[in-house]
Amino acid sequence: MAESSTKTTDNSGHKKPVTVVDVHSHLYPSFYLDLLRSRTEAPYIKDNRLVNRASAAGAGKPVQPILYDVSTKISFMDTHNIDVSILSLGNPWLDFLPTETAGAVAQDMNDQFNDLCASVPGRLYFFAVLPLSAPPSVILAEIARLPKLSHVRGIVIGCAGRGDGLDDPELVPIFRTLADAKLPIFLHPNYGLPETVWGKRAKEYGQILPISMGFPLETTIAVTRLILSGIFAEIPHLEFIVSHAAGTLPFLAGRIENAIDHDRLWEAQGKNKPDRQTVWDVLRKNIYMDGIVYDQIPLKMAVEAAGVDRVMFGTDHPFFPPIKGGEDWPSMWSNEKAVSQGFGKDSEQYQLIMGDNAVRVLGVGEGEAGHAGGCCCDGH
Repeated sequence: MAESSTKTTDNSGHKKPVTVVDVHSHLYPSFYLDLLRSRTEAPYIKDNRLVNRASAAGAGKPVQPILYDVSTKISFMDTHNIDVSILSLGNPWLDFLPTETAGAVAQDMNDQFNDLCASVPGRLYFFAVLPLSAPPSVILAEIARLPKLSHVRGIVIGCAGRGDGLDDPELVPIFRTLADAKLPIFLHPNYGLPETVWGKRAKEYGQILPISMGFPLETTIAVTRLILSGIFAEIPHLEFIVSHAAGTLPFLAGRIENAIDHDRLWEAQGKNKPDRQTVWDVLRKNIYMDGIVYDQIPLKMAVEAAGVDRVMFGTDHPFFPPIKGGEDWPSMWSNEKAVSQGFGKDSEQYQLIMGDNAVRVLGVGEGEAGHAGGCCCDGH
């Protein structure tokens, strides 16, 4: 990760054009889709639809250019004045691979992803995938190799980790190696909450409950378990970039802290020391987050909880396309609007969230060929 600071003015004191960086942008490249086409059970491609879990066998995502085509990604970026995108595979990543083949496939995927990003200089970078179903030695070997790839800016992992959650002790050496390599972990939900929590009438509500609540609540639970495990005290330089403004963690941090202060088992175990690391400490020292919350009120809460220097713009493209079609995506502009209405388009906070934080933290954008003219978001 880059250590340099980012100035919001040039040497003459004039405000710089805003470099817009999208830290949450998915792509399912053709080489990944080819892997899924070779399979006969979820995750796989059936009838030209990406089915990523058995319960979705009758649905899945249609395999269209917005899912895999680089030129379509760049067109979206240009239409919405995005200079740089940090790409990541969406779930299920490579978590489904057999133990014996996971390492080789991950290496090949990361190499090809690096070449793909290099084909569009200055515009695309990526979060690498890990062979989490492989033995730890294979995972650590791939982490050691990643800094040699010019366009890697971290790794992507799901809330389930290797299957038992992020507080699984088996992940500790993996986290330590990633921290030592200065590779941040982009944390993305797996599948949300169990379907039973939505009740018998869930089918009447479409995907509203799972999408709006399932993913962020899964993330909140996963990160809270991670904090309670003490991993950030054990590895102080471990850093996460957490999807969807860290779920509901900025809102629930106080409630979690109160539960810790009043938990008898926690007290009996001697963990409730005056100098213990709090949820607030982790939010302000170890966690960055994207600002995909679609409204200024939760965005301001995320900024208040973690600091304006720890929140970054994201779109979640290619998901949430306009229902009525067209190139203009309201889901994208609502996230930009949250920043501009919450802090003002000419503010330092706007510049930091829309791009300067990502430029500083991920080492992208500054001094490289980006989208001409910077952000031009008037009218949205």
